[in-house]
Amino acid sequence: MSPIVAMGGGGFMMEGGALDDFVLDLAGGERPRICFVPTASGDSEERIGLFLETFPKERAQASVLRLFSRDMDDLSAHLLSQDVIYVAGGNTASMLAVWRAHRVDAVLHEAWLRGIVLCGLSAGANCWFEGCSTDSFGTRLTPLRDGLGLLEGSFCPHYDGEPERQPTYRRWVTERDLPPGYAADDGVGLVFDGAELVEAVAERPGGRAFRVDAHEEHPLPVRQLR
Repeated sequence: MSPIVAMGGGGFMMEGGALDDFVLDLAGGERPRICFVPTASGDSEERIGLFLETFPKERAQASVLRLFSRDMDDLSAHLLSQDVIYVAGGNTASMLAVWRAHRVDAVLHEAWLRGIVLCGLSAGANCWFEGCSTDSFGTRLTPLRDGLGLLEGSFCPHYDGEPERQPTYRRWVTERDLPPGYAADDGVGLVFDGAELVEAVAERPGGRAFRVDAHEEHPLPVRQLR
């Protein structure tokens, strides 16, 4: 099974960089093949452009999987030929629904079994877990228990970036609206080897990560990148 890097926020979509370097290093080799999946953003051309600027040809072999204006017949073959699959932030619920319509969910599961590095921030981190904290259904945060379930438990991104994330997530876990899980600040990535958490890394000073259960938050050690 492959590494999964679940970012609370950060990377090129939040003016970061060290987390992106970290992900490429996990893939290994020169100019790894990296595919951006911007479904959660509605295939935003702005984010696609930023991705392509961040991963120019001298750094990586970059490609994009568009599903709203799909131009690829065999998406399975393309995704399974990658070294890294990088999932955008945006609307988690809508992304999962579109993925299931195109059977991307099944392909991502196969990619995980084959050792392809999976990563993303916000919605692109939520998706790997059983459940998450999301604003997919309006301006208020709600619990969602409809993730891919590659990783057990739940996830909360933007733990320090949005004031309601921390109290609502703790309440949902306490009241069992979500299973116990993990929370990460913006700029922090949780690194899993298969389904096992191995470390938390940060591209910003002071970034935090937690294991959250029904009783309390358990701070995780965080390694500063660069």
